Amino acid sequence: MQAVANAVVNEGQRETADSTPLDAKARSEMVRRLFQEHNRALIGFLVARLQSEAEAHDVAQEAYVRLLQLEQASAVSFLRAHLFTIAGNLAIDRLRQRQVRERNSPQDFFEDLLTRPGPDRTAIAQQEMGIIKQALRELPEKCRRAFMLHVFAGHSVQEIAAQMNLTDRMIRHYVARAMATCRQRLDEAEKG
Repeated sequence: MQAVANAVVNEGQRETADSTPLDAKARSEMVRRLFQEHNRALIGFLVARLQSEAEAHDVAQEAYVRLLQLEQASAVSFLRAHLFTIAGNLAIDRLRQRQVRERNSPQDFFEDLLTRPGPDRTAIAQQEMGIIKQALRELPEKCRRAFMLHVFAGHSVQEIAAQMNLTDRMIRHYVARAMATCRQRLDEAEKG
């Protein structure tokens, strides 16, 4: 393993000396070798951070793509270290996104609406549900459908994406947009 790391470092130092742009074929070959030699370690590193093998594979793939996009040889002087740095940064981004999604969970939002204490709970919940229904009517059809399938039918983002023939990311965007609209309308009604 140390011999491989030294070879990669020596290769990077040789290329750094000329500082000329790498052609796509050379970049591709370097990344292919990195993948063969270090992918298992990279996936292990990412699984430890993300606690999800599927996300680890996604982040690793994105890190390799970013590495392929480097144009200057000087930028790849320590390829393995650079790959792990890119992957680590992407993992941090994923963890931040996960925290935002969990903090704005639709289930928590509706659970809060339905479990408020007090004798007026039913009347308030019905009024708020009316506001939410009106807010949902204002949304584009795909956004409304994705939100309703996720929140009211309990489908996963992946199931909805497959059903609607969209990406997981687009479905998450639609659900977040609908949540933000509902929250905004409820806040306006509360103030108004």
